[in-house]
Amino acid sequence: MKFVDEATIRVQAGNGGHGCLSFRREKFVERGGPDGGDGGHGGDVYLVADPSINTLVDFRVARKFRAESGQGGAGRNKTGRSGDDLEVKVPCGTVIHDVDTGELIGDLTEVGERLKVVEGGRGGLGNTRFKSSTNRAPRKITNGTPGEARHLALELKLLADVGLVGLPNAGKSTLIRSMSAAKPKVADYPFTTLHPNLGVVSVGPLQSFVMADVPGLIEGAAEGAGLGIQFLKHLQRTRLLLHLVDIAPIDEDASPVADFQAIQDELGKFSEDLSTKPRWLVLNKIDLLAEDQLEATKKALLEALGWDGPVYEVSAVTGKGTDDLGQAVVQYLEALAEAS
Repeated sequence: MKFVDEATIRVQAGNGGHGCLSFRREKFVERGGPDGGDGGHGGDVYLVADPSINTLVDFRVARKFRAESGQGGAGRNKTGRSGDDLEVKVPCGTVIHDVDTGELIGDLTEVGERLKVVEGGRGGLGNTRFKSSTNRAPRKITNGTPGEARHLALELKLLADVGLVGLPNAGKSTLIRSMSAAKPKVADYPFTTLHPNLGVVSVGPLQSFVMADVPGLIEGAAEGAGLGIQFLKHLQRTRLLLHLVDIAPIDEDASPVADFQAIQDELGKFSEDLSTKPRWLVLNKIDLLAEDQLEATKKALLEALGWDGPVYEVSAVTGKGTDDLGQAVVQYLEALAEAS
């Protein structure tokens, strides 16, 4: 399935039904008086967060959604049937804006959460409503009001606890394959990941977290180089970033220090909030270095970066160190939950 994280739709609530102009017609009853009923109300349109949907691709085809209009009133004081509400299912994590005003309408983050985006029109009044002691045969009615209409911009921001950042081929996809059941594409060339992937990492009974892998960044991504920074929004909801660095790059001209700084700069250009989010350094591909060489390389890297945060060493290919990393992440997330 193609991954789509932005879409524009038009929603139209149902119109209210018109009131009825009617008078009683019974045998042997003259001038029976007014009996026109009210019109029914138009249906509302709701957006509903559905966990079974993980992309906005369907909205590239179906762009217009309209609720049912109310029926008109009838004689014998019959009120018209109100129109049914329309529920439009969207992925959890969808942010809704009004295209014309730029207003933030809502953010659906909880499963089953409902948001009314347009309201149906009110039903009109039948002539029965206007009878009085001085006006016993009113011929006045009101029409139903039109339902609201809006152009909406839908933006999907994935819901994940942990996000992976790093250059292309740093091993992010391999790591998420190693730690979860997710199966993103892995190959020996850059930009094999073309859209975000989610994986559930289970580290013990009732202990798990959701990890997000987004396409790799390169220097100049904020200006549109590579795949740009369009997917970084999917990391904004995460509580922890894992910054993967290739500790043993094949390219002799590559520098782990320069690689780290390039990602740091691109995060800052995208969002100050993202650049200051809690981040751990994960040194990947440790299986390619001897133990003494690994220690020397690690020491030199940390000194060059001035890094004083958590550091983990893993081999995404062999799985070495991934269990320790998963346990540490769970403990960190549980501590955050307890603190809040």
